[in-house]
Amino acid sequence: MELIKILIVDDHIMVRDGLASMLGRQQDFAVVGEAENGREAVQKAEELNPDVILMDLRMPEMTGVEAMKAIGERDPEAKFIVLTTYDSDEYIFDAIEAGARGYLLKDTSREELFNAVRSVHKGESQIEPGVATKVLTRLAQLSRQGSEPSPSEILSDREIEVLQLIARGSANKQIAADLTISESTVKTHVANIFQKLDVGHRTEAVTQALQRGIIKRSFLPHPRDWGAFSTARVDLFTPRSLALNPATRVLRSFV
Repeated sequence: MELIKILIVDDHIMVRDGLASMLGRQQDFAVVGEAENGREAVQKAEELNPDVILMDLRMPEMTGVEAMKAIGERDPEAKFIVLTTYDSDEYIFDAIEAGARGYLLKDTSREELFNAVRSVHKGESQIEPGVATKVLTRLAQLSRQGSEPSPSEILSDREIEVLQLIARGSANKQIAADLTISESTVKTHVANIFQKLDVGHRTEAVTQALQRGIIKRSFLPHPRDWGAFSTARVDLFTPRSLALNPATRVLRSFV
């Protein structure tokens, strides 16, 4: 019997131990490794060449989405099942875009998990019913429009929140604090925003967002506050040539 080699990725050791014990009792499964964060997952995936990777999403050092993208670049045939507690649109669509073929919540039954591993190994998809409903709803919305979706529909709610804070002049560290997420997660959102809007830096992203109605001018600082932004540090993804904060430059182009 050919065994399905599984790599478990989760930052909680009790979750990893529980999954390894449960999956290891199946005659056709072999847990070949574990990783406690996305960065380690990338290394283990290359070393162990697993058939299926069970991937958590929110982890230190590198998120599950970042890890799936990195692994997928090296191995386009890699098969991922997201196993998480989060079912918001932001996580679902980012995970699917990163290559997830399965999306399950951590309260799923063991039989559903076993079936998902076997299905994804065969090249099929396995998505939690509630998650599938959200995916189908989004696809139906796009289909009814009959045209390419606008950027505000492509961007997740969280990406729009990040973009609004960028427009206010916030750096990654402040955005992370305001949204209660890690700074690496903020960087991932910024990179996704750039890709989806087809822009190269923060000033251009904010300008595009204003022109396309994704954010409103009310999110920009008042002109009397420009001076507070003129010495703001240049953050990740911002060219060193930008001497002013993105909000300041965009304001000056709109007034």
